[in-house]
Amino acid sequence: MSDYSHTLSADQFRDHIVTSLYKRAKEIEEAVVTYSKENKSTLDDKIDSILTSRLFGFPIMLLILALIFWITIVGANFPSKILADLLFSLEDKLTELFINFNAPSRLHGIVVLGMYRTAAWVISVMLPPMAIFFPCFTLLEDLGYLPRVAFNLDRIFKKAGAHGKQALTMAMGFGCNAAGVISSRIIDSPRERLIAILTNNFVPCNGRFPTLIAISMILIGASSDSLLNSLFASGLVVLLILLGIAMTFLISFIASKSFLKGTPSRFSLELPPYRKPQIGKIIIRSIFDRTLFVLGRAVAVALPAGAITWLLANISIGNTTILNHIANFLDPFALWIGLDGVILLAFFLGLPANEIVLPIIFMIYLSTGSMIEIDSIEEMRQLFLAKGWTHLTCLNVMLFSLLHFPCGTTLWTIKKETQSVKWALASFIIPTLTAILICFISTQIASLFF
Repeated sequence: MSDYSHTLSADQFRDHIVTSLYKRAKEIEEAVVTYSKENKSTLDDKIDSILTSRLFGFPIMLLILALIFWITIVGANFPSKILADLLFSLEDKLTELFINFNAPSRLHGIVVLGMYRTAAWVISVMLPPMAIFFPCFTLLEDLGYLPRVAFNLDRIFKKAGAHGKQALTMAMGFGCNAAGVISSRIIDSPRERLIAILTNNFVPCNGRFPTLIAISMILIGASSDSLLNSLFASGLVVLLILLGIAMTFLISFIASKSFLKGTPSRFSLELPPYRKPQIGKIIIRSIFDRTLFVLGRAVAVALPAGAITWLLANISIGNTTILNHIANFLDPFALWIGLDGVILLAFFLGLPANEIVLPIIFMIYLSTGSMIEIDSIEEMRQLFLAKGWTHLTCLNVMLFSLLHFPCGTTLWTIKKETQSVKWALASFIIPTLTAILICFISTQIASLFF
């Protein structure tokens, strides 16, 4: 054992031990455990025969997850608007306070128009969806359904060289990728836990949904009050989500065959009985342990980023702001992948939180000097058309938004969970290169036909 341990790192050695234990447990199970039809008599077993069947398991799983997404998106609209109105009314009060104290205009710009406005957007966009999604997700967990989801997806993840429990971390990522990374603690194998962490970003969190939905409606020429076009736009977003899930499997497979090579551990799962949910436990775990924890990290990252963005937009070199200089520098490369320099810069400045990408684009296009928001889809469409956007631009913005690097909160969480800057950097580079490659391919395909 000593010779073998010298050839492996501590994590690799632990991974080998965990895999061996799973393998041995599976051998013992196959040797001594038998099943008979008489055992399939309880109500739980009858429910499982439907929820975990090959015929009904996946459709039911997708239907339940789709229902949660729908409740989250629809339910968050009204509280998000109320919260945004409240926070931005406080911005006016802060402005009055700065004026009364004769504070320098630049200080007001940095603190109020930069830091506070960015934090207000992050809170108003992130808090309501997370406050709905996480309780729904925790409810499924408390009921005992989530282990059935992992059971259904175990076969696919195993073929990708990953672990079945990655299905749970991936589902959590739809609410927040940082929370998805934290939930990867349920995976015992260090190697498979790293795969789950590195690929969690490929499912869109609630911070990316507003961008995906708005651009999808612009792409198909929809107006916000058109039900049919809204349904088409929603269908396009669903296709993008499926693409993100497919990329999760693909990158997991590539990682498991290259830099995270290893034997997939056996997923021997005893399905727990269905339980009556404990409402108090659900509220505490979802709101305090998940929602507020993730939101606190997001605000901590957004505050300094808001200040930096405002400074870049208001300090000029020659007759052009630093922001426009950077956008012009990025333009040739951005055009190569079907975007423009402003869009690419907005995504990088949106590192603290995906919610501020569109406001940054509006700010640079309109030269306002601070982030603004345009409520009307038609206004957005007219602005983008005036700036040379095409159908390909809209499509590539959606693809880049889906696949690009994690937000600052998620990167911070990855560093904390892995105790490694190397893996945090890898989690930035892998999806970014993937997004660039996919956008380049779509641009080249479009150039052949149009």
